[in-house]
Amino acid sequence: MENKRNLGTICIQGGYTPKKGEARVLPIYQSTTFKYDTSEQMGKLFDLEDTGYFYTRLQNPTNDAVAAKIAELEGGVGAMLTSSGQAANFYAIFNICEQGGHVVASAPIYGGTFNLFNVTLRKLGLDFTFVDPDASEEELAKAFKPNTKAVFAETVSNPSLVVLDIEKFARLAHSHGVPLVIDNTFATPINCRPFEWGADIVTHSTTKYMDGHAMAVGGCIVDSGNFDWEANKEKFPGLTEPDDSYHGIVYTEKFGKLAYITKATVQLMRDLGSIQSPQNAFLTNVGLETLHLRMKRHCENAQKVAEYLENNDKVAWVNYSGLKSNKYHELAKKYMPNGTCGVISFGLKGGRDESIRFMDNLKLAAIVTHVADSRTSVLHPASHTHRQLTEEQLIEAGVQPDLIRFSVGIEDAEDIIADIEQALNA
Repeated sequence: MENKRNLGTICIQGGYTPKKGEARVLPIYQSTTFKYDTSEQMGKLFDLEDTGYFYTRLQNPTNDAVAAKIAELEGGVGAMLTSSGQAANFYAIFNICEQGGHVVASAPIYGGTFNLFNVTLRKLGLDFTFVDPDASEEELAKAFKPNTKAVFAETVSNPSLVVLDIEKFARLAHSHGVPLVIDNTFATPINCRPFEWGADIVTHSTTKYMDGHAMAVGGCIVDSGNFDWEANKEKFPGLTEPDDSYHGIVYTEKFGKLAYITKATVQLMRDLGSIQSPQNAFLTNVGLETLHLRMKRHCENAQKVAEYLENNDKVAWVNYSGLKSNKYHELAKKYMPNGTCGVISFGLKGGRDESIRFMDNLKLAAIVTHVADSRTSVLHPASHTHRQLTEEQLIEAGVQPDLIRFSVGIEDAEDIIADIEQALNA
């Protein structure tokens, strides 16, 4: 891995290096299976004694190239693509937290992730404590239990746009002998590399900025290789004790720094199968090639839109950390000096009903169940992505009933603002 390369170069060149006479562009290996000459060759792959491709559910050359690119962008030792961001967060936690385990999670996270943890994973016997990320370290420490296995948070929360104090959460996690897992979807490694601030595992919904064109659903888990699973081996028996489904191998002994991501691939992906299709990985890679260019434009446009909204008398409040008035402005400058993301949240003085009327009058911005792509889009989380939550859960997740999530695209900022203006006047 060439860590000395700049992020823009990695976006273009990372993950795939063609040899003489090979395709300059990453090929789509649209094959479920791969041929071997002898039974012994195939057997070594199944015993994890050799590396190679034999079935796309576990590994595929297109997927591996894209995973390697994302790992290099994040500064990790390895990565695995998944079928969606939801699958990435599920695997990231389930890889180390089994029945009877406990996770401390930041409360203002994406509604789908909150539901995954609070409803579905509880049915599998996992326990979660949701905490206020702005609370003091002393207060947050009370959430930990003897069976705590991980801490989970988002760099910039969706849609409440809370900026995480990564170092604070890393200190807390490590003082309790557990890893910090961070969903870095909104910031992307272009604006924030959580491993540099103490995080251990990073997840992404590649569906968002990484794809950037609303064409390919996908997810990714990146392993920093930094967490010492052996130092806390009683907490992580899946990594530090023999795996009977692979003739008793111990992942930490056999794979060292790659133990976590290897187990996620050869055990969870083998058994649960939430793979990203090679076609989607190819499209994600096309998006990654312009990620460094698009993120700059998203942030520039969002700053202009946020400043316009802050100065408009029809707007009740605006939440964007690029504004000096924002409570997370200083944290954002520390962790993301080049900008956070292109997503803004705000509310109108007329409340929830006025917010919905405003959205219905937009022409350039589209009401879609999506965020963070090249086209400007808008959503009312209380009515859409978070509609399964109670009023109390909405507030806990940082979602006010009047909150409009406005995802600023890479069109001309003047046109985006003109569309907002006409919708407000209507």
